[in-house]
Amino acid sequence: MGERQVFRDLIQRVRNRDPEAARDLVARYENAIRRVIRIRLRDPGMRRLLDSTDICQSVLASFFIRTALGQYELDTPEQLLNLLAAIARNKLTNQANRLRASRRDIRRDNADNDQSPPVPDDASDPSEQASARELLVKVRDRLDPKERYLAEQRSLGRNWQELADELGGTDVALRKKLTRALDRVMADLGLGGDGDA
Repeated sequence: MGERQVFRDLIQRVRNRDPEAARDLVARYENAIRRVIRIRLRDPGMRRLLDSTDICQSVLASFFIRTALGQYELDTPEQLLNLLAAIARNKLTNQANRLRASRRDIRRDNADNDQSPPVPDDASDPSEQASARELLVKVRDRLDPKERYLAEQRSLGRNWQELADELGGTDVALRKKLTRALDRVMADLGLGGDGDA
């Protein structure tokens, strides 16, 4: 079996919510995601408030939910890495903008000038958090019936063109419809759906 097929099988297993596949994917890509976050998190004040572990968990949760609902078509590890990096950059930007918008003076947030980073909470690892069925159910429940049908069909492996032939319209329009729906629901649930990627 070629490397490309092994990768496609991994993504299909993730789409099917296989916990072992989620652990494999986290093991392969977590360090790369955290590296992207740390490189972009240059401001010491922001580093005190934002932790690469928390943002990485948010990236993985968003990725696993959107993959289970069929949003992404990934054929190569490079495409996945580029997608995860884009989600990480967007989440970091959204968090930084949120902190700035709330007019928080990050210089005052840590009055004692303690430069130590926050201790990460190891209560659950990213694969456990991402595979939480309840979160996926909440997302599905907030989709309207047409959006839910589209997500279900994508999670079953149907491609965009098949769905466009069945439902009318174009494959691009259907992809955008699902992306907008997931952005809306993820934002409603506080999962940073503001155009993750």
